[in-house]
Amino acid sequence: MSVISVALPVPMRRTFDYLATEISPGCRVAVEFGRRQLVGVVMANKAASDYPIEKLKPIHTQLDNKPVLTTTMLELAKWLADYQHHAIGDVVQTLLPAALRKANPLQQATLDYYELTELGETQLAEPMRAKQQQALLSMLSNGQQLHSEVRQSFSAAVIRTCEAKSWINTISQPVKPDLKWWHKLAVATKPTPNAEQALAIAAINAKDKQFAPFLIEGVTGSGKTEVYLQVIEPVLQQGRQVLVLVPEIGLTPQTVARFERRFGIAIGVLHSGLNDNERLAVWQQAREGSIGLVIGTRSAVFTPFADLGMIIVDEEHDESYKQQDGMRYHARDVAVLRAQRCQCALVLGSATPSLESLNNALVHKYQLLQLHRRTGSAELASQNVLDMRGQQLQAGIAHPLLEKMHTHLSAGGQVMVFVNRRGYAPALVCHQCGHVEQCQRCDIPYTVHKKLAKLQCHRCDDVQAIPTTCNQCGSRDLMSQGVGTEQLEQFFNQAFLKHSCVRIDSDSVRGKDKLAKLIDAINQNQHQILIGTQILSKGHHFPLVSLVVVLDVDGALFSPDLRATEKLAQLLTQVSGRAGRENRNGEMWLQTHYPDHPLLQDLINNGYAHFARQALAERRAAVAPPFAHQTVFRAEANDIALVERFLSDVRDVLARQSSLTLMGPVPAIMFKRAGRFRMLLIVQAAARPLVHKSIASQLSFIESMPSANKVRWAIDVAPTDLS
Repeated sequence: MSVISVALPVPMRRTFDYLATEISPGCRVAVEFGRRQLVGVVMANKAASDYPIEKLKPIHTQLDNKPVLTTTMLELAKWLADYQHHAIGDVVQTLLPAALRKANPLQQATLDYYELTELGETQLAEPMRAKQQQALLSMLSNGQQLHSEVRQSFSAAVIRTCEAKSWINTISQPVKPDLKWWHKLAVATKPTPNAEQALAIAAINAKDKQFAPFLIEGVTGSGKTEVYLQVIEPVLQQGRQVLVLVPEIGLTPQTVARFERRFGIAIGVLHSGLNDNERLAVWQQAREGSIGLVIGTRSAVFTPFADLGMIIVDEEHDESYKQQDGMRYHARDVAVLRAQRCQCALVLGSATPSLESLNNALVHKYQLLQLHRRTGSAELASQNVLDMRGQQLQAGIAHPLLEKMHTHLSAGGQVMVFVNRRGYAPALVCHQCGHVEQCQRCDIPYTVHKKLAKLQCHRCDDVQAIPTTCNQCGSRDLMSQGVGTEQLEQFFNQAFLKHSCVRIDSDSVRGKDKLAKLIDAINQNQHQILIGTQILSKGHHFPLVSLVVVLDVDGALFSPDLRATEKLAQLLTQVSGRAGRENRNGEMWLQTHYPDHPLLQDLINNGYAHFARQALAERRAAVAPPFAHQTVFRAEANDIALVERFLSDVRDVLARQSSLTLMGPVPAIMFKRAGRFRMLLIVQAAARPLVHKSIASQLSFIESMPSANKVRWAIDVAPTDLS
């Protein structure tokens, strides 16, 4: 028996020693841990242990004969645990697909398909009253469909009914490896790139089989996706693999469809809408080299590849790439490391690049490629500010903008109205005494959801019935205050009777494939007025939209968050980019009480590129990120005194390091959530190694402090959000 070091899924920053015959690192084992049996991954074989050999337990079961995590992925796990100051066992679990986190042997992946039975074929030939059931049978009449694809389009009740009537059944099929997948490449006809696109394509293709990071700074509609497609082509033709990251699951179907049309090969998809078997199948195919192209959201960056030849991160600025709980990694930063270790090209693309990436390009760590013009004859939408002071408002919209909407709708265009507040109104107020209905667990007003007749806290999701009388004075004179997407939808349905209105927010797009269906309906001009939140701003192509109206963003102009202006500038630019994407002249109008605000004037008159460079100059003068490096200790508890005590103790420990700047403890922007008080300690230094080494050297002591056991705390390296 020898000693093996095992990473276990427990919140402790160490591995654990067990006895076993020699087992290859990367294999899974089942072991006893206290009274539990856990599945861990062997990290190393050791000659000896720091603990007495007689006190070590033998493993319970060796689950794998061959490593499930390659040496490359184990090294990535170690780097992440070190860089993020995070428990190694939790990191390793993150790298494993969910199906392998259990004590099940690794077998050839199988996929579950629905197929139409003979009884189902007979039923389909007869008239049916249940239209959804008929649509499901029609879908399967064209051939077998993956479970996930069917579940994205139909509710569980419809599927269960068809199964119960024996119209459909499930079959499982093993996923067959295809190690010569590139022989099936059938590249479709591609458009001729314009001069800027051609320069970008040539620059990226010139860096074959070497680490080369690029930042494509391209205005909305400039054809960044076409650049991606054309630089991917030679990589796939060499038989090398490509990973494409997109920020949102809503963007995945349209991206996959476009890539399938271009290359004619099977594409691996990874996102939260898949079941465990489907994720495992793509994971295995990528690892063994039997699939050439994987498209996925944030966690897809941990996919193992046999021969990775390129990584693309689309909309690299998007906050969805930053994990905000557990191991708080940033997928873009992990992609940089993976590309470096695989010696392959990394392409970051955005119309509004993050200041970190832009600075890396300006100091020549990345090669900057710029696309200043939209493709074809499309022009950038004009950007305008409307001073709403003194204006007559209806549902929060000034009268001149309502006139603008009428003009564009009469000309056959679509209008997008952006307001980043879902629900009917952000507060319910008593008109007699001024009392505001608040969530007692979060100390913020409840949002009114009129259609559902409820008040909801958007922090902790607590729900209350809408009261009929004021809880303070008993008055029945209650009124909503402010405007949300639901109120706008109600108003437009009454004010624009000849035009169809659709609301797109996280309330309205819940359900199977709802967002994709709504976007298809919009592009078929079934709806002319689009109301939505940030979901609408994320890379969608709406060729008929000619006017964008932006409401209620003034609060972001005065936020204490360092990144608030950057995020607002990105949001406004992205929303503006939905207008005028084809042969229609586009306009964006922002109504505000602060039309002379420098940020708005800079964006309107000079564009995001100028704003970003000015913001970098301000950050440099203020010695703020990316010209300083931050790590945040986050803590929360039901008792605020416990939170302050722990963070004060951490500050006292780290204050011995003269190279550090310590800020806090300070309340988080979202100070109270679900009854727990949240505070921060910001640790900053001129160079990242100074912050990293200082925390690493004191981490064991911090963990052992009595105050550390009385709060929930975490370390966030390079935070993007202080809420």
